[in-house]
Amino acid sequence: MGNVTENFLRDQLIERRHRLEAVLPGSAEHAQLSQLLSEVDSALERMDNGSYGICEACHEPVEKDRLLADPLVRYCLDHLTESGRRALEQDLELAAQMQRALLPEQNLRHDGWEVSYHYAPHGPVSGDYCDVIVPGDAGSHLFFALGDAAGKGVAASMMMAHLHAIFRTLISTQLPVQQMLERASRIFCESTMSPYFATLVCGRAGAQGEIELSNAGHCKPLVIRRGEITRLEAGGLPLGLFCEGQYAAEAVQLQRGDSLLLYTDGLVEAQSAAGEEYGDQRLGQVAARLHALPPAEFVQSVLKSLQEFLRTAPMHDDLSVMLIRRAA
Repeated sequence: MGNVTENFLRDQLIERRHRLEAVLPGSAEHAQLSQLLSEVDSALERMDNGSYGICEACHEPVEKDRLLADPLVRYCLDHLTESGRRALEQDLELAAQMQRALLPEQNLRHDGWEVSYHYAPHGPVSGDYCDVIVPGDAGSHLFFALGDAAGKGVAASMMMAHLHAIFRTLISTQLPVQQMLERASRIFCESTMSPYFATLVCGRAGAQGEIELSNAGHCKPLVIRRGEITRLEAGGLPLGLFCEGQYAAEAVQLQRGDSLLLYTDGLVEAQSAAGEEYGDQRLGQVAARLHALPPAEFVQSVLKSLQEFLRTAPMHDDLSVMLIRRAA
């Protein structure tokens, strides 16, 4: 385990210890809290003697994302007790339910825009971030974002929820998208451990077909105009790498029937059984061919193309696709 991760977890345990000590004297659940305090002290002791994060059954490293989710974990997944396994399954199911509740409404329409998306975790939870925010009044801009937190599993899903909260708070500021991205990156950096980062593209769409777009190291969005494909370059570093990152905005004008396609690397980096990637070029060709389909059918046809490419090969990453179209 890296020093940065262990230092972060040590700080979390010490903070937890202080809180427990503060509530213990007058608590009705004194025995339960005393046991929890004992577990915190044991974890701190294991950090001091170098055995923290090592499974007590097989002596192999415990999964890092599980330690981040619960610093008191003492066993790897392969050596959980039956009751521990049931508790973990329940926690993951609850986390998955909460993550699904954060997703935007499907097949949205607002002020001449149509949005459809597909969001598929590789496991119980996902590190992809997908959001569409519809303003309460007509004539205001539609906000959208698609991103990918580093890593997989529980830790990545926690980063995804963090991004969701950050942007849901910042949207009310009405800042230009590049300033919103700069502020989001600073908040994300200051509140997240240094090994973790996220790529993300976000934008606002206006009623006259104008889109203001900013990209933090994410996959290149595709503009689809009657079968012609334009790739928009990434404009900045991923969120969280540096607390003072700067980003640029790009203005895109869409005519009626034109679309903007966003996706995570789970799509273009998916590999066939022979090790061939689906790839940017293939996606562009498929998008050009499908350009006239309604948004929901377009997204499903992209997924069908991916499945035909993969055949029996499994997916190895979360997968998100979003199409934003100016209605004809």
